[in-house]
Formats: sequence, C-alpha cells, structure tokens
Amino acid sequence: MLNFLLAIFAFLLAHVIPPAPPVRARLIALLGRRVYLTLYSFLSTLLLVWIIVAARQAPLIYLWYPVPWQALVPVIAMPFAFWFIGAGLAAQNRFSITFRRSGETGSQGSITAITRHPVLVGFLIWSLAHIPPNGDVVSLILFGGMGLLALVGMPVLDRRTRRRLGDTEWAAVCAQTSVVPFRAILGGRTHLRADGNFWLWSCLGLAGYVWFLLQGHRLLIGVDPLAWL
Repeated sequence: MLNFLLAIFAFLLAHVIPPAPPVRARLIALLGRRVYLTLYSFLSTLLLVWIIVAARQAPLIYLWYPVPWQALVPVIAMPFAFWFIGAGLAAQNRFSITFRRSGETGSQGSITAITRHPVLVGFLIWSLAHIPPNGDVVSLILFGGMGLLALVGMPVLDRRTRRRLGDTEWAAVCAQTSVVPFRAILGGRTHLRADGNFWLWSCLGLAGYVWFLLQGHRLLIGVDPLAWL
C-alpha cells in the first residue's frame, strides 16, 4: 500500500509543480514547447505505469463486490472518454490541454465548441466510469483521485487563461464556449464546425477504444473488461 500511495503522491506533484505558470514558462523557455510537452507526457506515462503496477500489488480491501452490470458502465462510457481525449489532444486549444499550438487568436479546434476542456472531460469520464466495477479501496483512491484532479484542473486552467487574455476577451470566450459538454451549443451560443482534423482524431480515438476493449486493456492492465459480461 505504501508504494501505491507514493506513486499517487508523485503523480499529483508532477501535475501541480511543472504546470505551474512560472515553472512551465521557465521550462518551455529552456527546452522549447514541443520538447517540454513530450518530456512531460513521458513523465506522466511513467508515473501512471508506476501507479498501475503498485495498485495491482496492493492488498484488496473491498467496500463492495463487483457484479456483472457494473462492468457495463465503463464499456458504455469509455468511447466518449477516448473521443474527448483523442480529439482534444489533436485540436488547437488556447484554453486547455493540447499537443498543438494555437494559431490566430480566434483559431480553435472544433472540439472546443463542445467543451473548452475536452481532455480533462475525457479523463473525468474515464475515472468516474471505473468506480462502479472497482469497489476496493485502492481503486477508489486511484479513480477518485484522478477524477478530482480533472475537476480541479478546469477552474485552474480557466483562471490561467483569464489572466492571459484579460477580462474583456475572457468574457467573449465564455459567451461562445462552456465547460459542460454541449452546453454552449444547446444554448445557441456557438455552433459545431467540424473540420477534417476533428473527424480524423474522433475516428482514431474510437478505434483506440475498440482496440483497448478487445485486446489493449487485457494486455496492458491485465484485466479483460468483457470478462464479466
């Protein structure tokens, strides 16, 4: 259990210290944005692998036992998680997490019309969907912590963007985007203009889900998500 808690603590530190504006700006100035993002993604992946390995070695203390219907929750929810994460990482987004640099001030990826934090929404769906079929203490700490990290990250990134843009431009941004998915579109404040990049990465995200469902989850995590069905 100690190894698992240390892995969680290291993961949280890695998502608090390097993204802090002064630290992030200094690292980007030193390494360049692309190298910074690559190294940061690599570090996050290593820490996530540590968490998974430590979680599998930790003792099982059940608060509730799994039943077949609970396995349906992630099977149904994860296509949306993969979609948000895949399309979000590939989109231009000056508000939140992305692998791409925004171009002109108004230049945004299609996914930001749905939510300005697509990657965090994807991780939130991933974490919440895995709680019902995993009723042990370690899983609740893992998925609950990841979900909380995604939730906290949204207002943190919003405050950072507001400081960068200024109150006037931030008000204009809020009039055309939303944190809650599809809220701005359903409210008539914006429209989805799906471009080729959006459809490409949406399809890649869903293809990733299919592979993970049929083979990847079992190979990488050691658990067959369809075993209970």
